Amino acid sequence: MTICPSAPTALLRTTLLFALTAVSEIVGCYLPYKVLKEGKTPLLLLPAALSLALFAWLLTLHPTAAGRVYAVYGAVYVSVALVWLRVVDGVPLTLRDLVGVVVVLAGMGVLMGGGQRS
Repeated sequence: MTICPSAPTALLRTTLLFALTAVSEIVGCYLPYKVLKEGKTPLLLLPAALSLALFAWLLTLHPTAAGRVYAVYGAVYVSVALVWLRVVDGVPLTLRDLVGVVVVLAGMGVLMGGGQRS
């Protein structure tokens, strides 16, 4: 079995792309929440819409089948959402949160290791 020398770089690039995608989705949903639930200015809806457009575009940058990309992205989204919960919302994470994210990331590893069918 040979390992492509650029595999670690590709993995890092993909992971960063997923993280940026998750942040853009979270921002796109968080800003309308602030408008609707906390009475913040409706002007926040413009950057929210732009953030969701960025999210959709970022998902198109992955070269593999959309279904697998979305499934793997979901695990990264859960991880980033928990970081957001802690950093932005200031909510301490529980042991259940941490165990849950490990389980989700393990599932992502299974999906990514599935290989391509011909």
